[in-house]
Amino acid sequence: MLRPRGSEAADTLALVAAAQGGDREARERLIALHQGLVLRVGARVCGRYLRAGRDDEVSVGLLALNEAIDRYRGEVGASFGAFAEMVVRRRLIDQFRRESGRREVPLSAFEQDDEGGGPWAAVESREAQQIDRARRETEDRRAEIAEFVALLRPYGVTLHDLVAQSPQHADARARAVAVARRIAERPEWVDHLRRRRSLPLRELEAVPDLGMSRKTLERQRKFIIAVAVVLMEGLHALRAYLPEA
Repeated sequence: MLRPRGSEAADTLALVAAAQGGDREARERLIALHQGLVLRVGARVCGRYLRAGRDDEVSVGLLALNEAIDRYRGEVGASFGAFAEMVVRRRLIDQFRRESGRREVPLSAFEQDDEGGGPWAAVESREAQQIDRARRETEDRRAEIAEFVALLRPYGVTLHDLVAQSPQHADARARAVAVARRIAERPEWVDHLRRRRSLPLRELEAVPDLGMSRKTLERQRKFIIAVAVVLMEGLHALRAYLPEA
């Protein structure tokens, strides 16, 4: 359920709820209100000014904003604005990487010039960029956790479940993560997980190098599903916490 919080106007949450319920005017109003967000985030990702109706990146960002409206649930303290910014940035970065083949993306190449132009202005600009980057990373993590919670709900998994049922030993966690990685790499297993909301136990049990019995797979089911969701849905901030295969 959407819940108002001090940093976000109640009418924005009401618009989100209405749009999710099929109100076309509410959706169009939300998109209009947040077009500036799309232009601002797009400028940071691309390192240049963007104009609606001229740059394809704006269209990508608006589609991502529309996606954010559908996916927002409001859990874990993430405002709609922070969540929308995270989704728009992620989609634009994915588009940028596909088109350029680059591994790195300019995060703050788009800044106003300081009229003074002196060395102190440059230092202040760098410090401001670092503060802004840290703020955006924090907001991204909070919004991504909210998205993670919403994605887990259809599987009957909660964050409390993960705390209570995660494997206690490091080697057991590593094996469970390896199983989740194997699922995310196999389209047919991903399809099985999404459609049936369950692990492909028979297939996994038959993979000799995984070394996981059906009993162990069932016991660690919620943890494996949660890690697989992180990998399948491209939750980059959470993915950084997973051990390497």
